Amino acid sequence: MTVHTTIDSPLGRLLLVGERSATAPGGTALVSLSVPGQKGGAVVQDGWREDAGAFTEIVSQLRAYFDGERTRFHIECVVGGTDFQRRVWEALETIPYGTTVSYGDIARQIGAPRTAVRSVGTAIGRNPLLIVRPCHRVIGASGALTGYAGGLERKERLLVHEGALQSA
Repeated sequence: MTVHTTIDSPLGRLLLVGERSATAPGGTALVSLSVPGQKGGAVVQDGWREDAGAFTEIVSQLRAYFDGERTRFHIECVVGGTDFQRRVWEALETIPYGTTVSYGDIARQIGAPRTAVRSVGTAIGRNPLLIVRPCHRVIGASGALTGYAGGLERKERLLVHEGALQSA
């Protein structure tokens, strides 16, 4: 059964979507974490059930992250996407808190040719787990903040929060 809830955060309301899981801490595996207006973000569907209690552990970790007390998440996530997207998303999960890498770095890490940078960017843009799977830590080769489904302002706020970027 698909469950969902929304929570307030420094980035605005977050929509959390999950599936029940016997192995997940708190009993819910995260399917999606999205922000209002997110390109390709989740939208509550008929048949989904509102259940804030199903997300207690996930919300606790998110709050600790925003409070500066957590730098890594230990959340069971439902893995979707294509094989290529999964390889890119796994690479995102290796980017340390407070650091950034380029799209080209991700392409190299997964063994894709340099010409695959655009495909890497597309896969990153389809990441359904903003914040938890840290696609905000990927920037342009020039150091420019580029491409964030949740909006560049949110990307900048996350990187400032993590100390990877000075506030403007």
